[in-house]
Amino acid sequence: MSASCGRLEFPQNRSRTTESARAAIATPITPIVQSRAEPVDLPFVLDLANEVADKIDARFERVRARVADSASRVGRPPESVTLVAVTKLVPLELIRDAIALGHRVFGENRVQEALPKIDELSSVAPDIRWHLVGHLQTNKAKLAAERFAMVESVDSVRLASRLDARAASLSRRLPVLLEVNVAGEPSKWGFCPHEVGAAVTEISQLPHLEIRGLMTVAPLGRHAEDVRWAFRALRQLRDDLRERIASLQLPELSMGMSHDFEVAIEEGATIVRIGRALFGERLPAR
Repeated sequence: MSASCGRLEFPQNRSRTTESARAAIATPITPIVQSRAEPVDLPFVLDLANEVADKIDARFERVRARVADSASRVGRPPESVTLVAVTKLVPLELIRDAIALGHRVFGENRVQEALPKIDELSSVAPDIRWHLVGHLQTNKAKLAAERFAMVESVDSVRLASRLDARAASLSRRLPVLLEVNVAGEPSKWGFCPHEVGAAVTEISQLPHLEIRGLMTVAPLGRHAEDVRWAFRALRQLRDDLRERIASLQLPELSMGMSHDFEVAIEEGATIVRIGRALFGERLPAR
């Protein structure tokens, strides 16, 4: 965890977006269920699943339209952005609905929650790609290297070495992203920005990992515009690395979630990680 990064100062653009961008960012996402303190009974769970299933096609359509609009505002084709549907605490039935809509790229925060879903759904759609988007402990690296198409949250050289060793035993080259704690928040994982150059140099020597780019989780802000600077900073960091290390392409920038993905796309995101906007509010973990 990058407790010593400190807050970095980057040029910030607090200007508001165009009317169309502001309207897109403000599109309401109606919660399916409010937080419940009492135990959840089975009829309630079934009602919730039915209600979300009725809306999931509209949610996917709306998010895809917002992705396309955001990309078009900066002259990019919609297909330049990969939508990772994050399924943390999402039941299998809803993931099946998403698969039926043609979606194939999903993300999970925790290895132990992902594995049953991967096993169950591999027969439904063998072409599903799973990304690990949450913090990965080194003792779970073996399973992550085996079961995920990409690990987006590599936050130490030690973890990268563990992933490389397991990928070597599987005779595969594992795509990874390096997680960067752009804002230097003590509560978040990731390399400090000034550490990334040395980390890239070291990790790029591991033969069974492919560094595809960088990932960040932006600070929470009242408005999406409040965190534009963080996305811009990650893009600038990536561009600086490209100039310094000619052999690196780093085509991927994973940044932006349900509340800020439009701004992230405008700043160059090629991967957005969307959960709530697609699946609604999650049931609390029990």
